[in-house]
Amino acid sequence: MKIEIAEAIAQLSKEKNVDRTVLAEILQNVLLMMIKKKYGTTENFDIFVNVDKGEIEIYQNKVIVNKVKNATKEIDLETARKLEPDLEIGDEYVEILAPQSFGRRLIIAAKQNLSQRLRDLEKKHIYEEYVNRVGEIIVGDIRQINRDEIYLNVDKTEVILPKSEQIPTERYKRGKTLRSVIKEVRETNKGPEIIVSRRDPRFLLRLLEIEVPEIYDGIIEVKSIAREAGERSKVAVYSNDKRIDAVGACVGMKGIRIQAIVKELNNERIDVINWSSEPQIFVTRALSPAKPSYVIINEETKTAVAIVPDDQISLAIGKGGTNRRLASQLTGYEIETIKESDYKEMMGRPQKETDLSQIPGVGKVLLSKLEQAGFHTAEEILKAGKKKLLEIPGIGEKKADKIFESIKNCVEK
Repeated sequence: MKIEIAEAIAQLSKEKNVDRTVLAEILQNVLLMMIKKKYGTTENFDIFVNVDKGEIEIYQNKVIVNKVKNATKEIDLETARKLEPDLEIGDEYVEILAPQSFGRRLIIAAKQNLSQRLRDLEKKHIYEEYVNRVGEIIVGDIRQINRDEIYLNVDKTEVILPKSEQIPTERYKRGKTLRSVIKEVRETNKGPEIIVSRRDPRFLLRLLEIEVPEIYDGIIEVKSIAREAGERSKVAVYSNDKRIDAVGACVGMKGIRIQAIVKELNNERIDVINWSSEPQIFVTRALSPAKPSYVIINEETKTAVAIVPDDQISLAIGKGGTNRRLASQLTGYEIETIKESDYKEMMGRPQKETDLSQIPGVGKVLLSKLEQAGFHTAEEILKAGKKKLLEIPGIGEKKADKIFESIKNCVEK
């Protein structure tokens, strides 16, 4: 019994990296329970456990008396002197008990108790290990494929990939190695249940950290991720170093970095865009590959209306509304897309208006500033007046005068 128990503890300590002191304490408690069942007390017993050497010793302390009234705590002088002739009445006598003396039934019960305690300890250890690893990528071998879940082996630990966390377009084979992210760890009566995912946005984030060192080092921040696994994802990134292009670093030379991630995700399309603190700019970029003419933001309702050229409306919406839906998730604004022609009709604008891009002297930079300020036609600027133009950053008195003069000349024609 001693050897079997010590070997079991030593093996568990080695495999699960559990503190041997804790294991020795469990063994002591099991032995104390065995002692109490046989003798009714543990007061005069000592237990010595050396896990490293596989040694277990049980000591029973007795007092030498003339006449024994309590055999558990006392021993007569004659019996004691057979082993140690120099002992006297009142001396303490220490007897070493062999585990076999407890009887087969008690020993079997002790083994079962110990096995249960070790299993409980192992479950607790697994739970504590994996609950601290939530959000981490792990690699496992597919052991079993069921209708509603897949079971993976990760370092001799079983983890579960539910159907809801699988990439719908993927097909899995038993024995195949699979990467996933730890999503959550649940405590159940059967032990810890480790749930992993290939669908969670954190999986994409961790893959980006692996492929893009600048993200792992904190030079580039991933501000937000919107994902429809197997179909398309959008990632908003920001560079803390002006010398580094965030999108370029994520894509990599000739797209090598992003392609490695696309391959891992079964050819899922990934749009990487530059994050902006300006909602209009951020929403405009999020709707890529469409290029909205302008965006109207309502901060109170967290909504945005994107006015899109008629020939790009299908791009803005995407297949089944995917592009617009992901853009909304990415930016945090509920986005509505409207055709430019429909918007003009709704606003009751004349069909013939002078587009700002047709005004001489209005270049791309100035055009962008005017559009961000809400001006899209020459007539709108004339109606608003010079004072409104001066409120736009970068436009002073002289520039405002030139714009007005150029607009008047163009419109009067």
